Amino acid sequence: MAIRGYVFDAYGTLFDVHSVVEAGRALTPDPAALSATWRQKQLEYTWLRALMGRYEDFWAVTEAALRYAVRRLGLTASEAELARLMEAYLSLACFPEVGAALARLAGRPRAILSNGAPRMLAAAVASSGLGRDLEHVISVDAVRTYKPAPQVYALGPATLGVPAGELLFVSSNAWDVAGAKAYGYRVAWCNRTGAPEEELGVRADLVLRGLDQLPV
Repeated sequence: MAIRGYVFDAYGTLFDVHSVVEAGRALTPDPAALSATWRQKQLEYTWLRALMGRYEDFWAVTEAALRYAVRRLGLTASEAELARLMEAYLSLACFPEVGAALARLAGRPRAILSNGAPRMLAAAVASSGLGRDLEHVISVDAVRTYKPAPQVYALGPATLGVPAGELLFVSSNAWDVAGAKAYGYRVAWCNRTGAPEEELGVRADLVLRGLDQLPV
């Protein structure tokens, strides 16, 4: 079946969440550890909030995860330093192949479907210059819960007007791949790090090492 549209995860797929490492050097000689702890807790808080039915937007979740990571690693940070790290999330770097890969898919709708809050996504898209290659930027804020909730994945077909089975969902996050596949998308896993598959009973239709390998 022909692909009638593309739906992309944002954080970790288009935008490199660990590009905040440089901003973290002001707090610690090991900013990679800070970034890794921050990212893991950020994801955990989305899952926990979804299960508890206590939604806060991704900006609030990201700040809470940062505060936890700083305490967990025994660091000291002023409010101004925390604010600078949070601001780094508004201008994350893209992975090198992203711009050309999106441009290559022109002619069919291309969308972001992300946990990100609307203003976070708008800022990241603007700073990266990807806006010209995206027809839609969809935030979970519309349904006030987080991936992998089915109502989040339903936003893609509803927005694009194309059944999930005729869309290609693209993510670098293996848990997100499982959620999208379980919902009914065709799925491409951008496995840049050679990670193992999740043991969740579903498999990606395609496994890629970069977005430049996406089928047209």
